[in-house]
Order: sequence, then structure tokens, then C-alpha cells
Amino acid sequence: MTTTPLVPANLAERMVMFTLRWTWPFYGLGALYVVGPVLAWLMAGLAVLVLYLGPAIREDLRARGPIPPVVWAWILGMIVMLIALWVGHLNWNLGTKTTIKSSIGWAKGWALLALFPLAGAVLPIRRDIVIRGQCIIGIWTLALLPILAVAPYVGLPERIFTSPLKAVGGPGPEYFTVFFFTWDPGSWTPRWQFYAPWSPFAALLGVIQVCFALEEKDRKWRAIGLAAGMAMILMSKSRMGLVGLVACTIGPRMLPLVMKGWAWHVLAALTASLAMFGPALVQMLKEGIAAFKGARADSTRVRATLQRIAVERWEHEAWWFGHGRVQPGPHIVEYMPIGSHHTWWALLFVKGVVGFLAWTVPVVWQTGIALVDAARGPRGRLPLGIMMTILLLSFGENVEIEAYLIWPGLLMLGIHAAEIREDQIASATRAGRTRAGTGAGHPAE
Repeated sequence: MTTTPLVPANLAERMVMFTLRWTWPFYGLGALYVVGPVLAWLMAGLAVLVLYLGPAIREDLRARGPIPPVVWAWILGMIVMLIALWVGHLNWNLGTKTTIKSSIGWAKGWALLALFPLAGAVLPIRRDIVIRGQCIIGIWTLALLPILAVAPYVGLPERIFTSPLKAVGGPGPEYFTVFFFTWDPGSWTPRWQFYAPWSPFAALLGVIQVCFALEEKDRKWRAIGLAAGMAMILMSKSRMGLVGLVACTIGPRMLPLVMKGWAWHVLAALTASLAMFGPALVQMLKEGIAAFKGARADSTRVRATLQRIAVERWEHEAWWFGHGRVQPGPHIVEYMPIGSHHTWWALLFVKGVVGFLAWTVPVVWQTGIALVDAARGPRGRLPLGIMMTILLLSFGENVEIEAYLIWPGLLMLGIHAAEIREDQIASATRAGRTRAGTGAGHPAE
């Protein structure tokens, strides 16, 4: 079967396709952490320009419409996040230099959670372009897979090199380092992180890859995307990746059942059967959770301790605006920074209740929109899968420092918000025409 040609139709689509197509070469240069924020600000700037010029801009770049409310929630939420950062730095006297450095970090992290949805909602970018671009990443992954797979067994080094681009600053040198693989210190077996800074994150990037590939219309590209995503999930050896593979792909496809009457009857029967089988199922669930945690007991212990310290210090020291930044952890957590490895607890520690709400409101809003649309039809499956993956990521990682790699998903959230807004406008227009037609047919007596 020949593949379906899919050519970018405007500047915005060319920017998206170019960046996705060259993801692996950018990684080979250690440049991905730079490329993501640069793309975000360029595309958001283009979106603002398109909105400003309106009909004066060339036809193929005209805005899809005004900014949807949920995208405004992301924009305002991330602005509040920056304000919380400033107040936290002032409260803890962290100094002007640290405040400027942290503000630049915000521009490369949290800001991307608003900039990419803005670009997706305003610029005329087809979802098929993003889906195909993600599958092109997949063909690069499959092409490089043999080299990556044999690397630990033929004596190749873990790290190839660290890019001099690390001079621009970032969370750590691993964001600018090119790896073949890494050795797991617990089992001393190889794990692969592909183009991510570490393996668990690579697994969830694999989940996003599978979610995109499932929506690809061309069977050949779909198979490529699925194979690449599965390889990333399995070779990363991440527990969260396996959970995401099942939940984030099957869940959105099962959701339309809530609209079916027979599904509720089946659910009622299953609920009634729990009276007999419930205790056994609960015990099986407990054993499964224990085995899940036991698979990496040291990692689980460190994460749980980090979270407990973060919550206790937030409650007693910095309720509203947090501590302003992560802080070095003690020996008990292997010196991992307090305020890392968990988006929700980290937000409370670093930015307090204000920052926590600035993240929670748009996340809940966007997830609710995706849930409703996925229940109504297939259009909402991909956005819901993306939101579920982001939520999974948030319980084990800091989402903001990884936004530079999940940007295709963030872009898709904006595209989805624009599609829903267009449907609402079309429905309102049809309703207005219907009312006008009815009024014209019944003149006043």
C-alpha cells in the first residue's frame, strides 16, 4: 500500500512538520531542550500576529477564530504561575539574580503549557499534520532501534557526548546529553531513554506516540507509529509506561459506552456481583499494587519520602506562595531535590496554593472537555489520551521541565479546543437560521 501524501499547507504547518521530522537529529546535537521553547515562542508570536492582522494576513494563515476559553485558562494560569514565582522569591529573599534565572526557567517550562495550546487554537494547523509528524518520529526510532538495542552488549558507552548548548542553562546536563542507553543501578540491566533525558519519561513519550499513531489514517504510517511507541514503552522498562499503554489508549475508546443503555445494565450486573467476588478482587488489587511498587522498591521509597517532606514543609513554612524554587534534599532521599519527581506536591512546595490552583484549573477544564467529547465521538479520543498521559506524567515527574518534548500533545489540545469552538459557532448559527426561518413563516397577526 502506498502512503498518503500529506503536504504542509502554510508556514505554521511547515514549522510543525519540520520540527517533528528532525526530532532525532536535533537530539543527536543535544539541542531538543533549546528547540522546544524556541518553537513555542515563535509559534505563539505568529498566533498573536495573525490575530492582530486579522483579514489583512495572507489567506492560508488566517486565524481559526478567537482564543477559546480553555486556552485563556492556560494562559492566565501560567501568568499566575510566574507571579507566584516572583512572590515566592521575594518572600524568601532569593535575590535578583536567582529571580531572573527562575523567570527564564518559567519561559522555557511552564510558559510552554500555554503557548502551544494558543498556537494550536489560533493557527490553521490540521491535526493530520501533527499525527503524521509524530509517526515520522517513529520511523526514525525504528531505524535507530538496532543500534540502540545492541549498544550495551557490544561495549558501546552509555553516553555519547554532552552538547555545549548546556551553556544556555537548564534543569541538568542530562537534558543536553546524547545517550545510547543507561544502566539501571538496581538491577544493573540496560534501559533505553531514546530521545528523552531518562527512561520513565521516554515510556510516556511512547504512550503519546501510540495515542497519535492510533489516529493515523494511513495504515503503513499507523503501523510504524505503533511499533515505535511500543518499543519505547517496553525498552524503557517503566512501570508507568505499561499503565499508560493500557489506560490512555483503551480508556478513551471505552468512554462512548457511557452513552449506551446496555452498558449501564452490564455495569449494574457487575456491581451486584461484587458482593460475592469483591473481597477476592480487593485482595488481588492489593497484591498487584504491592508487586508494582516492589518492582522498584528503592525508587518508590525515595519518591514517597520526597513527597512527604515537600508536603510537610509546605504546610508549615510557605502555604500561599511556596518556597520559590526546589531545594536540596537530605541523604534519606539520596540528595534528590525537594520539589521534584511529582508535579502536584512540587507545586505546593515551590509555588504554594496559588501555583497549585493555577495548574489545577486548566488541567481539570481541559480534561473535562476531552472527556465529554470522547464520550460523544472519536474526535475526543486523542485529546483525552494526551491529557491522561500528562496526568500520569504529573504523578511521577515535573511536567513543566518536560513540556519541550510533549509539545505535539499540547498543540493538539489547542487544535481540539478550536474544533469544539467551531462546532459551537456552527450550531449557534444553524439555530439562529432556524429561528429566523420559523419567524418568517409566521408573520404577526
